[in-house]
Amino acid sequence: MPAELVFDDVAVTYRQSGRAELRAVDGVSITLAPGEVLGLVGESGCGKSTLARAACGLEPLSGGNIRFGGEPVPRLRMLARPARLRRIQMVFQNPYASLNPRRRVGSQIEDGRRAAGGSAPSIAELLADVGMPADAMSRYPHEFSGGQRQRIAIARALAASPDVLIGDEPIASLDASLQAKVATLMRDVAAKRNASLLFISHDLSVVRMIADRIAVMSAGRIVELGTAEEVWARPKHAYTRRLLASIPIADGLGRLPKV
Repeated sequence: MPAELVFDDVAVTYRQSGRAELRAVDGVSITLAPGEVLGLVGESGCGKSTLARAACGLEPLSGGNIRFGGEPVPRLRMLARPARLRRIQMVFQNPYASLNPRRRVGSQIEDGRRAAGGSAPSIAELLADVGMPADAMSRYPHEFSGGQRQRIAIARALAASPDVLIGDEPIASLDASLQAKVATLMRDVAAKRNASLLFISHDLSVVRMIADRIAVMSAGRIVELGTAEEVWARPKHAYTRRLLASIPIADGLGRLPKV
């Protein structure tokens, strides 16, 4: 049974030598429901990626807690990750860094299948789900374009049969022509696998296309939360209105008017 991911008053603080502590995440409370697509948007440095890493146990909390299926998500350490937490999988921003250049694609996807106890679809099926040919499994990451590598990274994440798929700025390093395609792909494959999706981006227009709800983050806090259409058509917070006003109109004649 898919489980919800709950952030309860989450805080993450970084110590800085000779300077005041930096509170990257400051009291975030939000729930990702089973099967939901939640878009998390905000400018670079607002704390989005830190929150995503905390959800996977990659960042220690300085306050609050994160629960998955009612149980706490501990910090990831050297020991093997508990099986229940393998049901949270992340697709990182840079597909060039997230895949091992010395291993064939098939062997890297097989790592995820082993984490799921072999219950995942075959490697060929997973590659087909992300629009890649079966023969990609015998090739190395450097043989593919950035967009293709990101598709392979998505297939690897899906191989673990996740209940929660987290995309940490997964389209930021892609050409503009590919961004909407990869975002839509992540939504579709998550839905096919009955997984919820936390999709993180600074691009509100792309998030609007795929998300059920949108959370707007600024300076470590959630400043607005609502359905995609509510946030887009009737933004309540001044920061959200500024984000909308900064989106270029498609025909290039200007910018969206301030709401």
